[in-house]
Amino acid sequence: MSLYNCINRFLIVALSFFMTAELTFAQDIIEIGGEGDTCVEDPDCTNRIHPDIPMIARAKQGQTILFHTRDAADYLGTVENQTDVRQERGEDWSFGQVHPMTGPVYIEGGKVGDVLAFTIHKIKPGRYAYTGTGGFAFDLIGPGSLNVSWDLNEGYATSDDIPGVKIPNGSFPGVVTTMPNTEKLGEMLAREQALFEAGPTVNLPSTDKASPASICGVEGSHRDECLRTIPPREHGGNMDIRYLKAGVTIYLPCYIDGCALAIGDLHFAQGDGEVSGTAIEMSADVWGSAKIIKNGPDLSHGPHYSGASSLLDIPSTKFYAVTGFPLKKVGTVPPRMEYLQSTKVSELSNLSNDINLAARNALDGIIDYIVATYGYNKLQAYVIASVAVDLRIGQLVDVPNVGVTAVLPLDIFKIK
Repeated sequence: MSLYNCINRFLIVALSFFMTAELTFAQDIIEIGGEGDTCVEDPDCTNRIHPDIPMIARAKQGQTILFHTRDAADYLGTVENQTDVRQERGEDWSFGQVHPMTGPVYIEGGKVGDVLAFTIHKIKPGRYAYTGTGGFAFDLIGPGSLNVSWDLNEGYATSDDIPGVKIPNGSFPGVVTTMPNTEKLGEMLAREQALFEAGPTVNLPSTDKASPASICGVEGSHRDECLRTIPPREHGGNMDIRYLKAGVTIYLPCYIDGCALAIGDLHFAQGDGEVSGTAIEMSADVWGSAKIIKNGPDLSHGPHYSGASSLLDIPSTKFYAVTGFPLKKVGTVPPRMEYLQSTKVSELSNLSNDINLAARNALDGIIDYIVATYGYNKLQAYVIASVAVDLRIGQLVDVPNVGVTAVLPLDIFKIK
């Protein structure tokens, strides 16, 4: 055989190999989500939790799933059809459309009682994002509000609304969930209704902007049973844990056959606590794969997760921290404790073992530090705290004063 024929045959074989490999790779990826401008227009999107929500795709164990996700308020559009949040879209926005999730996906081999292990491989952020003021301790900040628009690249988020700050990429999904079965759903509905009747804020089922409308909408078959995505529960959901980054495996309970895996509420960055109620909220593309574990860990108290310890570090070479203890002024009742109607709380200046009050005090101190040191106003400092400050429990044993530490990474402040 001539040299020419040898080379020609080699090229044909090589080309055939790469075409086959490319085809195999393409077939090994399941791609879902991203159709339409909003979740209600996307057949691969839901914003409620219910076992009757149909699974829109099937994935083999280990097969790559590409989720095209939307931001928490379903405002920005998908990564491939991104909208700058600073542009008016003219939409009738409502709280009812929080949080759009891509899925659910049927994971082959998943049976009731199993554990679903989902590993995140890669996250591609969109181009824009936003953060608002509200949430955990807005009463500390004073009047007014602030909506921050962020420009994103692979490394950092920056904003003209908070000049001089550069927030490193720490992308993760706020929502990773399976679907409960009918029995578990009934248990969750009953306990949340009882809590609502006791007085605190609880987001009960709502048909407003619910998707899928045929199940959870005004004329839906289960309109009074579809759980809102606001709180996390045993099935996962809106956990908002910033450590669930690429490389982490999340362990979720499988309550129904196929488990029904869904993902949403992507964040470019967040501090532990997400204190303003929002992180750097974005749409993103997420690649991951799932496997089923028989006789897995007990998840009755909530999901587990695992990964490299480096993901637990703060994204900075330097930090400044403020501590907080459960101390307050006599005559005041901390927010969200009023529903208990305690005759003792108001007249005390020290509450025993109250980690919530300790966290508020640590947060208040770090906000004052940001304002005094860097010249931002309180609203700007509150947003910085939500997207970058970690509220960490120092100790729970030194009664009555349990301790919380607010850790501020200093490398986020650019030289002006």
